[in-house]
This record gives sequence, structure tokens and C-alpha cells, in this order.
Amino acid sequence: MATAFSSDGEAVLRRELGPAAAPPAPRGDLDGFYEMGRAVAFVRGRGFRKVALQFPDELLADAATVAARIEAETGAEVYVLGDTTYGSCCVDEVAAEHACAEAVLHYGPACLSPCRKLPVLHIFGKQPLDIGRCAEAFRELYADRQSRVVVLSDVVYAHAMGELEQQLCPEYPNTVFSRVVYGDPPDPALPGEERQFGRQFLVEAPEGLQDCAMFYVGTEGLTLTNFMLTWNRCSFSSFDPTTNCGRRETLNVNRALMRRLYLVERARDARVVGILVGTLGVAGYLDVLQHLRELLRRAGKRSYTLAVGKPNPAKLANFLEVDVFVLVACAQNSLLDSSDFYQPVVTPYELELACNPAREWTGNYLTDFRDLLPGACAHVELPPAIPAAEAIPDVSLITGEMRATHICDPPASQLPSSTALACRDQTNALAEISPAASFLESRSWQGLEQQLGQTPVSKAVQGRRGIAIAYEDEGREQS
Repeated sequence: MATAFSSDGEAVLRRELGPAAAPPAPRGDLDGFYEMGRAVAFVRGRGFRKVALQFPDELLADAATVAARIEAETGAEVYVLGDTTYGSCCVDEVAAEHACAEAVLHYGPACLSPCRKLPVLHIFGKQPLDIGRCAEAFRELYADRQSRVVVLSDVVYAHAMGELEQQLCPEYPNTVFSRVVYGDPPDPALPGEERQFGRQFLVEAPEGLQDCAMFYVGTEGLTLTNFMLTWNRCSFSSFDPTTNCGRRETLNVNRALMRRLYLVERARDARVVGILVGTLGVAGYLDVLQHLRELLRRAGKRSYTLAVGKPNPAKLANFLEVDVFVLVACAQNSLLDSSDFYQPVVTPYELELACNPAREWTGNYLTDFRDLLPGACAHVELPPAIPAAEAIPDVSLITGEMRATHICDPPASQLPSSTALACRDQTNALAEISPAASFLESRSWQGLEQQLGQTPVSKAVQGRRGIAIAYEDEGREQS
């Protein structure tokens, strides 16, 4: 999962430019695949004069053609976003605002997280699906015609779910098909209705959702993993449209949850927490940042807010003083596999489990940070602060050391360490001493020395050619 959100970029650096390759999936005509009529109607109907088009990497080959068509048919000024600030499944409002765009047309797979500012039109791209083979695989997996099954799909196959429903529902009366919805539904949810991850479906089983099985139409990836961890009490099966094969999912959900609970224990031991900003477009991200800062402050932990773009091990290794990171991202990108990182990366829900004594593990797993905010379905208030002398001590399951797990409330007169003042020199001038600067001073290596005025000035000389991972003269030097 780490490579799905970020990579070291080696593949891009080594890629040779050449003629445009054929698209990875047969798309037929552009009008049908990219729903040109709906895109043009959206721009014309709302009177937009400047719009931004956001494509994932695998669809960028058609970006210029699609942009030219929309510009010619609407008269609007069209921009193609060249790179996404974070995951491509999220609407990149930051890049769109750099072009002063009034709306965004988002193409390809999407997490369907609600946006903060700009109007958005999602065009998933109608990827081909063999509906007959999918229905056949469903019948093989669920021989009992009375099975209670919820059918989920990747958004790129949502266009075919209506026809699949027509084939299966007469045979399987207890089968429910989810519907893809954009943004927050305005109406309150009905009894038994589930609304998560941009999907909406009504469950009428006696025991609710846990009495149902899940059938997912799509390829293996973060979306399926997210579903399986969230609805971890349901059995899952899937149909992969690229291979036309159905199977029962064998992901050991209990083992995956044990790994996540281990990260919760690491977060309990942490003294310094880095809050990674993994989205600037999902509604409520500023609220959850403030919520996490307050949570950490009340738990007696120091926090830093970091905006590093797409996180990778090399970037986060620069912050040695941080014991654990918490990633604020969309639900689809929150579950970052941090096994290759020097310090673990947890989700906001896992940090709440670690720092809020009032929140207990119930078996339900949350990946949408908006569920933790005040007024949301899963919000849990912090308990009242208690004196440190009355706190019940706890033992770390990792280090074996004693630790405090209570909520503290420092007096208002006590300044946090980040604003502590000290004498800078003999003139009694005051300077601010930050914890990060103090940690930097204690390092044995503090970075490259500037040596201003000591390095002689020289003329420009011919440098090395190539890219950093493979300079042209490296082979000769080694020989």
C-alpha cells in the first residue's frame, strides 16, 4: 500500500520518451468513455469560464484531446493538471486554484471524499466488464439463492451494475446493490441504511450488516482492503474484471487488525507526534488537524504539523525527533503501509485509540477522519482531566516501561515549551527556543556547513550528466 500512495520515482526517471503507447484498457470512442456530453453540459449549464481537468497517470495520454474537445464545445478556458499534490483519487483543489479554475472535472478512480470549495464533476471512465461472466462467478460463489449479499464495485465499473442487478435480483431476492453517491447525501439516513465511502445501500437483514456477505467487483487494491477492514465482520468475495475470475478473499483481517493495534501501542508510547497533512481538498481536514492537536496536547504529547506532499521513507527520515506520524488523508489513502518507514504512520482513528481513554476498541474500524469530529456518528468526548498523582499507571506492551494514559490539562499560566524564552547573548536579548532546535543541537551531524567566506570562488565547470541514480560516468569511475 505504500507504493500506491507514493514511490521513490525511479520508474519515472528511467522511463524513455517515445511515441504514445496504446491505452492500458480498451476504451472505445472517447465520447462514451469520457462522457463528453455530460462534461460539456456541466460546464455550459453552470456557466463556468475556466475549468481544470484532473487525470490519473494512466489516462494522461488522452488529456490533450479531451481538453481540446471541451474547450471547443463550451468556449471555456481549460487547464490540465499536470501532477497531483497528494493521491490521484482526491480532487486536487490546490492545483486547480493555482489556475484560478472555477470547477474541476475529475477523471478516473475516485475516493468520492467531499470537497471544500470548488464544484466537482466525477467522470470515472467506463471500464469494460463482462457482465455474463461476473453473474456466473456470483452464482458459483453463492450457491444458496437465499444468501444475503451486498454487491459493491469500484467506481470505474459502476456503469454496469444496473445490468448486473437485472440479471441477479430475480434469482437472489436478498441481494442488495450499492449505489455510488457524490458528496454528503442531504437527507438523513433511513433505518438500516449504510452510507460510507461514497456508497449507499439498504440492509434489511435481522442482524444488520454483519449478517451479510460482501461481493466486490473490481481489482485488488486499497479500495478492497479499506472495505474489508471497515466491514471486518463480513465475509468477502470478489470478481476481477481484468482476469474474469471470481474468488473468496483470503486476506487475514484479524492479522491485519492486530498489526494496526500494534501501531496503536506505538502511538501510546510516543512522546513526539508528527501530523502529516495528506490532503488539502477533503472537507473537514482543518477541523481534524485542530482536533488532533488538542488531543495530543491533552495527552501530554508534543506535536508538529508537517506538509511534505506524498510521504515516503526518505522524506520522513528527516524528522528524527518524531516518534510516530499520523496521516490525515482521505479514507482510501489513510491506510499507509509504513513497514518500510523508520517510524510508524498511523491513522487519526488509531491515534484516538491511543490518546483518548474514553474511546475503546469495539471491533469497528474507521478510516474516514470526519467520523471522529464533534457531531459525527463516532465522536467520543475527551474525559475530564485528572491530577497526575491520581492517574492509574500503565505498562507499555512494547518497552515494558511505565507510562501515564490519563488526560492532563496544564494550567493556563504555563507556557508550552515551543514558546519558552531564553537569553541569547550577554546583551540580555531574548530568543525563542523551540524543541526541534534543541533536538537539532544535540545531533552529532547537523547538515552541510555553509562555510561562508571560506570557500574560494571558481568559474563554472562541466558537471556530471544523467540522473542521480545513474550518472553516465559512474561506470568508468568504478572501473
